[in-house]
Amino acid sequence: MSIHIPAYLKKGDTIAITCPAGFMALEKAQTCIETLQRWGYTVIVGKTLGSNSQNYFSGTDEERCDELQAMMDDGSVKAILFGRGGYGCSRIVDKLNFKKFKKYPKWLIGFSDITVFHCELLAKHNIASLHAPMAAAFNEGENEYILSLKQALTGKKAHYKTAAHMYNQSGAASGRLVGGNLALLTHMIGTSGEPDTKGKILFIEDIGEYLYNVDRMLYQLKRSGKLKKLAGLVIGGFTDMKDTERPFGKNMHEILKEMVVEYDYPVCFDFPVSHDTPNVALKIGVEYKLTVAGKTVSLKEL
Repeated sequence: MSIHIPAYLKKGDTIAITCPAGFMALEKAQTCIETLQRWGYTVIVGKTLGSNSQNYFSGTDEERCDELQAMMDDGSVKAILFGRGGYGCSRIVDKLNFKKFKKYPKWLIGFSDITVFHCELLAKHNIASLHAPMAAAFNEGENEYILSLKQALTGKKAHYKTAAHMYNQSGAASGRLVGGNLALLTHMIGTSGEPDTKGKILFIEDIGEYLYNVDRMLYQLKRSGKLKKLAGLVIGGFTDMKDTERPFGKNMHEILKEMVVEYDYPVCFDFPVSHDTPNVALKIGVEYKLTVAGKTVSLKEL
């Protein structure tokens, strides 16, 4: 089944910004808004951005869901950029109606908790989406990662190259790209958005977890068969990892290497997709070719 790829953007198109999960102050998105306008887009901002919420979320489940639904159904909106992730998308994803969206799909852009939407769009509706920097990342300037988002929105095919890593497993493979935040990918197992990884290139990243918890999540992927028949594996950043008082006994790279050493597909470590500044735009559901060689790694959109 062919993937449904939303229309790419042209100058004058409208990008909507909303916060479907955690709270975000409006001022933290101001640079993003100004940058998108400078790129030639019209920007509309939802009430969840800078809301008067008194708790963790950017509004009630109903408020967050209704705002996102309205943006999904609005034919004048060509892309939806999420302000931030955090937690909350799982609470509203089943309330969303994709009937109009499937007829006129648009780019949903974000990472972290937004992995829930990426998984749901691909598994249930076969629609591509964009794993990419969100609003706060624009505060660091128009670096190569922000520019990768700009290029992705206009339809330019990506070709990323990165240095080799001692734990890489050489080889080449092509397939649809799936993945996102490790905690959310494991969270989606057993749901309508459960990722299908067979024959796919999977990418993973995470932040702020205990080493033993990452080990446990990886075992869940493994035991559920999600690692067995991959075309390839792209391992991004695992930032701000924590250890227990009594050490786990392995560092993050060693945990990951142990998990995949038995497989013969290509694996690359330290790819620039993460919660940190290195975070290139990746089109989920789109075909890529992964080449892991002795000195360089290439991930090329086909």
